[in-house]
Amino acid sequence: MPICIECRHPVKTLWREGAGDKSTGHNIRLTVCKNCGRFCDKYVEHDFVVIFIDLVLIKPQVYRHLLHNTLMKDEDKFAPSIIRLGVLLLLFDVYLTWARIEKQSVPEVDAAGSSSLSNFGRLAQQPIVLQYIFFLILCSLSTLAFHGSIRFLTSSRYSPLSFLGLLPQYSRPNSVSTALLVSSLTKLFPILMVIWAYDVPAAARSLGWAVVANNVEALKILLDCNYGVAAVLTMAGALSRWAMGRAVLWAAGLEGVDSAGENSVAEDGRALGALLVHAKEWAERLAVG
Repeated sequence: MPICIECRHPVKTLWREGAGDKSTGHNIRLTVCKNCGRFCDKYVEHDFVVIFIDLVLIKPQVYRHLLHNTLMKDEDKFAPSIIRLGVLLLLFDVYLTWARIEKQSVPEVDAAGSSSLSNFGRLAQQPIVLQYIFFLILCSLSTLAFHGSIRFLTSSRYSPLSFLGLLPQYSRPNSVSTALLVSSLTKLFPILMVIWAYDVPAAARSLGWAVVANNVEALKILLDCNYGVAAVLTMAGALSRWAMGRAVLWAAGLEGVDSAGENSVAEDGRALGALLVHAKEWAERLAVG
């Protein structure tokens, strides 16, 4: 049953047909919620651009529209659009991971001054198809670890969160993956950082934190839990993805390569701190002026 995106009250319908031209869609009349008096779902009349902007702005209403009124099915199956989105995010992740690791392939110089190939340099000597398959496997397994760990913590009867009474068992694991995929749309932004070299590290790093913030918000809305539980779920998924990435790199003999960004955690923290300082200074100037 659909819900009102403003107050989450269950409703029978989101819109009804009225007088008007059906060819232009002007015969649609939005349903007014009897509980809060506002439109049940204003995004029914909005196009994808507005929805995408509100997703980036982490508005709870747009997540309720997508997760409860649009994408979630009664049989808990993935919508075709979500499958396409998952494939697109995976392909972008492959390209970005490949580019990030390739930048670390600096020749190793010994004490005598002679250079030798790094671990990735030896991988780069392989055919391009084998390189692509390797990064596809790396990103696929990392993504599966991310989704699998969160699905286990939310939907398994053996979940420690369920034992502790922090989160009731959620019976729709595919809906959890749908929420994670929808909230990961901001992953598409860093592709611009690869095409154009921006000298703004704080802004570039903040995109990664934006994905985390979107994941937390999507899980909170879907599972109807508090921010603490949603943050724990997101952190568990990120740790599982990092561990799987390290395991694949170790199996390939690339244990010295940073793919998941564990060496950049401190840089992420410093960048986030710099971003908060800039935001504080901007807010102070705005208050003074």
